[in-house]
Amino acid sequence: MHPRNPHNARYDFPQLLSTSPELAAFVVPNPTGDSSIDFANPAAVKALNRALLKQFYGVASWDVPAGYLCPPIPGRADYIHYAADLLAADHGGLVPRDKAVHVLDVGVGANCVYPIIGSQAYGWRFVGSEVDLVALKSARTMVAVNPKLAGKVELRQQTHAAFVFEGIVKAREEFDLVICNPPFHASAADAAAGSRRKGRNLGYAKSPEPVLNFGGQNTELWCEGGEEGFLRRFVEQSVPLAARVLWFSILLSKKETLRSAYYFLQKAGVDEGSIRTIEMKQGQKTSRIVAWTFQDDEQRQAWTQRRWKTVA
Repeated sequence: MHPRNPHNARYDFPQLLSTSPELAAFVVPNPTGDSSIDFANPAAVKALNRALLKQFYGVASWDVPAGYLCPPIPGRADYIHYAADLLAADHGGLVPRDKAVHVLDVGVGANCVYPIIGSQAYGWRFVGSEVDLVALKSARTMVAVNPKLAGKVELRQQTHAAFVFEGIVKAREEFDLVICNPPFHASAADAAAGSRRKGRNLGYAKSPEPVLNFGGQNTELWCEGGEEGFLRRFVEQSVPLAARVLWFSILLSKKETLRSAYYFLQKAGVDEGSIRTIEMKQGQKTSRIVAWTFQDDEQRQAWTQRRWKTVA
């Protein structure tokens, strides 16, 4: 994991239990005798997430509606820290740590995890977009009841699922960074099959119905065209915002999607030298951030001097 990721080491259960004693109900010994949880149990995963967000990010009240995505916190933190390095490269190697940095999270979800981590780790200001009204209500409630998030996270409804930025980005609004963790299945059946495979790997008994230890609704797990289809729309719709966004980025789960990503970016007029591919590894899983900018070195320098001049 990224060297600044506070979840780099094994989970410190004594520390987590000291601030979240309710986690104790889910702590069990693993095959080596160390403390762990049953990652095949959705309730245990949610309890662990709640404890991590409280311990490391000061969010005392966190929950997601039943069946909604409950993502692993270490992997989400990795995206934020690698994205911070992306901004640092245009800032003399220093990560900008201030509310002057404006970030758009496309598809923020009911869990609101990226804005929580980014706002608490670096002081960034977030806008989160969301199509699903239940997820949007959950995220808004979370922001409202946690003083640590006050003034740092704004949530906006996307009323048209085919649009990425239209209806979300306001006139003349600028963003230093766009992040997105898109659905990667092409259909509900594909998502269910993937969940069954994950379930078998985690030790679930065979069942005709997939059990989602990390949850997930349709809009979180699949979309028309799957990961590649979403990526194509994301890249195409980034072009009109070329002058108002410093860096666009998206997290890709499938290695084979990379080739399509470079093709779509070339068609959109992005120079090869303005594309970054960042590999992330968590356990056996490898994913990739693809980031791009429409601005050259001189333009990026001018951008950071104009927008981050108060950032220490």
